[in-house]
Amino acid sequence: MTAEKKYLLKGLDCPHCSARIELEVGALDGVSASSVNLMAQTLTITVEESAARGVEKKIKAIVRSHEPEVKVIPKEEDHCEEDEDPKLQIIRMVAGGLLFLFGLLLGGVLPTVGKLVLFVVAYLILGYDVVWQAVRNLVRGRVFDENFLMSIASIGAFAIGEWAEAVAVMLFYQVGEFCQDMAVHRSRKSIAGLMDIRPDSALAWRNDTWQTLPPEEVSVGEVILVKPGEKIPLDGVVTEGESTLDTVALTGESVPRPAGVGDEVLSGCVNLTGALQVRVTKPFGESTVSKIMELVEHASGRKAPTEKFITTFARYYTPAVVILAALLMGIPPLVLGGGWAEWLHRGFVFLVVSCPCALVISIPLAFFGGIGAASRHGILIKGGNFLEALNKLDTVVFDKTGTLTEGVFAVSEVLPAPGVTDEELLHSAAFAEGLSSHPIATSILEAWGGEMDPAGYESYREIPGKGICAEGDGKTILAGNASLLQEAGIELLHCDGIGTKVYVALNGRFLGTIRIADRVKPDSKKTIETLKQMGIRETVMLTGDNREIGEALGVQLGIDRVYAELLPQDKVQKLEEIDSQKTVGGKLAFLGDGINDAPVLARADVGIAMGGLGADAAIEAADVVLMTDEPAKLVEALEIARVTRRIVVQNIVFALGIKGIFLLLGALGYAGMWVAVFGDVGVALLAVLNAMRIQKK
Repeated sequence: MTAEKKYLLKGLDCPHCSARIELEVGALDGVSASSVNLMAQTLTITVEESAARGVEKKIKAIVRSHEPEVKVIPKEEDHCEEDEDPKLQIIRMVAGGLLFLFGLLLGGVLPTVGKLVLFVVAYLILGYDVVWQAVRNLVRGRVFDENFLMSIASIGAFAIGEWAEAVAVMLFYQVGEFCQDMAVHRSRKSIAGLMDIRPDSALAWRNDTWQTLPPEEVSVGEVILVKPGEKIPLDGVVTEGESTLDTVALTGESVPRPAGVGDEVLSGCVNLTGALQVRVTKPFGESTVSKIMELVEHASGRKAPTEKFITTFARYYTPAVVILAALLMGIPPLVLGGGWAEWLHRGFVFLVVSCPCALVISIPLAFFGGIGAASRHGILIKGGNFLEALNKLDTVVFDKTGTLTEGVFAVSEVLPAPGVTDEELLHSAAFAEGLSSHPIATSILEAWGGEMDPAGYESYREIPGKGICAEGDGKTILAGNASLLQEAGIELLHCDGIGTKVYVALNGRFLGTIRIADRVKPDSKKTIETLKQMGIRETVMLTGDNREIGEALGVQLGIDRVYAELLPQDKVQKLEEIDSQKTVGGKLAFLGDGINDAPVLARADVGIAMGGLGADAAIEAADVVLMTDEPAKLVEALEIARVTRRIVVQNIVFALGIKGIFLLLGALGYAGMWVAVFGDVGVALLAVLNAMRIQKK
């Protein structure tokens, strides 16, 4: 048996170290999977239960060997400690920077020894931790990280007499690292803001009094009181009171929603106006707020292919450039003769520029920000891999009922026979349907605007597959399909409209037809049009409804292909057939809403659950959850995915392009240490700031 365990890595900011930790923890006995989420500072492992007890100690040893200051805390023991105060780092940079400045300004006045002392002290203040970590790593046989690169380059600069440049390398490296850490911290805080929907307590009626309890301790069936301005702590049904709810934290929609007795309310919503008493229907662990928090928390741990490529790329890239730097330092002087100091200087410049921080920080940060931006729009994307997959959509398959339509039957047309009024036709149909609970009967009664008195019926028969025969007040009314009236010998006028037709007859006389249809969502047609404009090659609809209704809706919405009269198992088979026809490299998405859609959601490349506050099975099976019932949310998800991809591509091209230019300039002797520092730290900082733009989406 295996179990999943999660640890917080407080203070982890080094991308190279996180990759090494992930690799080494994954190689431990009993550990079958290991994933470090640098943005969330978490380590998630899958471990054999028999080995779980001893693995934590080994994990702490591995983390300590790479990052001694990082705290390893089991997730369940986290008490939300404050992050380390950055003031000490600022003091270090200011002190070291002032000494460096004094060394430059007083260089012509101080003796050589005094000038050297100033620069050495400044260097030690700024870089003692970097050098010490590089030494520790070397002792353990680990090289080729940013600590090693910066230490070798700066110490080498001291060795060839470039004291000022050596200190400048460490000063600007620390400034850049500080700015990167602040940018990443800000991104983490923006995601943490999404998690602020968790309620701290619940006011429950227990032992004849209102008691303040942790939400986890409130049981299903208990009544809680939610005052105006408070978050609803648990899912439930209103038993007393009326109010309006702010659902923006769940759905991204700012329009308040009314709530009264009998209405379902969801945890995480904010009660705006009146006090509500709510009977709890789900324990906290199964509540909406818990599901959302879990989805957001796990999302950034599922890495996109681009992220995995960058991690692998960095693993081979850094040793390669170190070898190139060594060749640059050694071969030209031997071949060309003389000039060792100059070529050593060029090699050190080469090392400073080569650090891959710009990529290994900014790329995960972009995906992290994209997932956060989507969450603020009421779109939960379960990982960077699915965010990237949205960019490759070739085919989008829709369920019909509840996805493109509202799933609510309503009278769409009243067609009385000659000499019959609309009111007479509707009243007769309502009488016929008055004792039925069928959705069609409900829609007719709603159109009539009243209810029928059960005492007015002498006889009431539901005829399976055909309709109803109701008798009372001296009248016999038939309401149902055409065959019901034809079997009774009643001539009727056939209706050619799309939808369910209810033919009505009174005492053997045809009164007319009532057409009932499922209402199309107002944004369905626009969504289909926009998807095609965005380059989606084909749209398909799968429905269990009859072929005539399905094909008519497909024409109305502009859907390319429609498959109707499908059972749930038929949908999976049809989806596999459609999937085999997609373009090479393309992805197929399925958008559905109900429990019956769960198998299809799981089978699609990207399963998208519509109205995710509803069916639990759909949420579990889906890769993307749209928190409202609007198909247009799919367009928003694609837009966010495309912005994220654009930023990722920009950062890859920018970082590799600039570094390539600076590496060439350094090798040719046109770039000094100052330029090299910008080529490393400056590029990394600009890439991080560019990645953060997605958070404003």
